[in-house]
Amino acid sequence: MTLKSKKLKTNRLQQRAKLYEAPQKIKKAGFYPYFRAIESEQDTEVVIDKRNILMFGSNSYLGLTNHPKIKEAAKQAIDKYGTGCAGSRFLNGTLDLHNKLEHRLAEFVGKDDAIVFSTGYQVSLGVIESLLTRQSYLFLDELDHASLIDGSRLSLAKVFKYLHNDMGDLEKFLKKAEPDATKLIVVDGVFSMEGDVCHLDEIVELAEKYDAEVMVDDAHGLGVLGHCGSGTANHFGLGDKVDLIMGTFSKSLATVGGFIAADKSIINYLRHHARSLIFSASISPANAASALAAIEVIRSEPERIEKLWYNTIFAQERLRSAGFDIGRSETPIMPIYIRDNMNTFRIAQMLFEEGVFVNPIVSPAVQSHSSLIRFSVMATHTTDQIELAVNKIEKVFRQAGVILQNNSSYSVNMK
Repeated sequence: MTLKSKKLKTNRLQQRAKLYEAPQKIKKAGFYPYFRAIESEQDTEVVIDKRNILMFGSNSYLGLTNHPKIKEAAKQAIDKYGTGCAGSRFLNGTLDLHNKLEHRLAEFVGKDDAIVFSTGYQVSLGVIESLLTRQSYLFLDELDHASLIDGSRLSLAKVFKYLHNDMGDLEKFLKKAEPDATKLIVVDGVFSMEGDVCHLDEIVELAEKYDAEVMVDDAHGLGVLGHCGSGTANHFGLGDKVDLIMGTFSKSLATVGGFIAADKSIINYLRHHARSLIFSASISPANAASALAAIEVIRSEPERIEKLWYNTIFAQERLRSAGFDIGRSETPIMPIYIRDNMNTFRIAQMLFEEGVFVNPIVSPAVQSHSSLIRFSVMATHTTDQIELAVNKIEKVFRQAGVILQNNSSYSVNMK
């Protein structure tokens, strides 16, 4: 390739990139909410730009990211193993610590075996891509996490998306599948934006009727639902009916990583076929030790889950009584619907200026008519903090000219 052709190719890439101006427009409007640098530990209050901000945008549902036992476990792991594994799990990157964690995770969610990936996202990619073939069928809830959607794109299977929690729509697609083909239903246990729970009992019933398998993404269910936080399948009493349970460490388990749990034959197959496992570096010793310690803390401090649910009910009742539309939320994740992308950015920025951190969620993460601010509580929030945050949200909605109508929708008077 000549110097001239190299230059031309680079310019084309630059030209394409320059056409993407959405972030610049939001910055110009003063509403850009992303990549804010937090200068403190992840807690109910964080420091940003030397200001104390109430954190209602975290996935740390049990508030464990600064738990002394977990931090100490991470430090001890670094002292013993160093800061990294310098390779993939498949080759030189497996420690006895990883094996211990996998055994503990399988026990935690009630499965025979488990394997740890570097992230939850990589679990979705590796599991779906490697287990299904051109003759397979894959069924996804339309609101499943993006990682599951991306996993389906890597798969050679025939993919069907059914309407959210609509069992009639799921059954319609199941009927289209070849009776003897592999059929896998993949669903979020707790939906990460809407905060509602999948209809797992009905999904399992359909799976048995149509000879399908079930995989639950329990990223937002672990530490929240089930006995001692063991997840959605346990919550429904269906641990033995769900074939695969996946989860992440970046929510209730206070660190980074992901896992899939299933019977030994499936895990053995994944160990040798999941490309996102084989060709990715292993999680660090500190990550593995932190996840192990987090499971032990969850088991030994059940009052954390009790407090999480107390805070959840308090916040939901407070938001609904104030007239906010929080949809079908039944977990610590509460969407406050605004249903307008730019006004969602605007309100999130106004709340930040009032000292409240929430996440603006706009299309394409959700449909454009479902834009929202994602308000999530932790076990470590106080009721005073929740009350103050809700008061601030009410104030900002009034200032933004967003007026509640009929307890379900908003009209916008842009000032």
